[in-house]
Amino acid sequence: MANAVILDTRERVYAGIVLTSLAYFLFSLQDASIKLLVTAITVWQILFFRSATILAACAVIGGRKLFEESLRSPIVRPMLLRSFIILAAWLCYYTAARDLQLAELTTIYFAAPIIVTVLSIFVLGEDVPLARWIAVLVGFAGVFIACDPARLGLSLPVALVLAAAFLWALSIVLLRKIAMQERTLIQIVLNNGFFLVIAGIPLLFLWQTPAGGEWLLLVGVGALGGLAQFALFEGMKRAPVSIIAPFEYTSLVWSFLLGYLIWGDIARREVFIGAALIFSAGLIIIATEHFRKRAV
Repeated sequence: MANAVILDTRERVYAGIVLTSLAYFLFSLQDASIKLLVTAITVWQILFFRSATILAACAVIGGRKLFEESLRSPIVRPMLLRSFIILAAWLCYYTAARDLQLAELTTIYFAAPIIVTVLSIFVLGEDVPLARWIAVLVGFAGVFIACDPARLGLSLPVALVLAAAFLWALSIVLLRKIAMQERTLIQIVLNNGFFLVIAGIPLLFLWQTPAGGEWLLLVGVGALGGLAQFALFEGMKRAPVSIIAPFEYTSLVWSFLLGYLIWGDIARREVFIGAALIFSAGLIIIATEHFRKRAV
């Protein structure tokens, strides 16, 4: 019986890793689609249609009953708090983007998994072994090498990106607590309902009619975002946040790959070195969990 429980726990952790990695891949595809759209459509409009598409899919799956259950859910307040934190993170990030290079932004922002690991100890009470700390730091080293940032001084833009990283990390930790209390679809309804309302207000003044191809991209962003949220929420239910935090680094690898395939951006040698370190961080986590469970 004990061996069966251990095996089940290990399989859940592996499933959490796979789902989380899939989520960040889908988020990368979503971000690439948004990058194609932002030249003609405002971010608020993209966020509105993204949330509207996801909520429409939820309506097809769960009908009116799903929305009624969502409004009665005990996690309404914490889920809205998390959505507000994510919104604040985005505002900090995009404000800083005006003054910092993309490499600088990415390097600072990817301090988030390290912050997640620290918060998982104090907020969730997780036991974080040395191997996980090593994995997080190896992953961050990979991001740093891949981005090859210039020397950064202490400035308001740098502080804003650090704030965005902290807020995103806090939202991930809160998601882990929320994910254990409610069905994934209800979490998705509450999350996107918040953004639909918030994005709809400025949209009254910033509306731009999309062209034919842009409509398809908007629907695609919603589909990718909805699937990514579902995979992330489900992954959070299956594995401790300190285990899956380093796998957020994989989104950088997908970003460089998509940049090459869509815009012809040529990756530098440092990118491949960084990618190897990023994947090594994930392998450290997987190997540690495998041997730790076998030892038990």
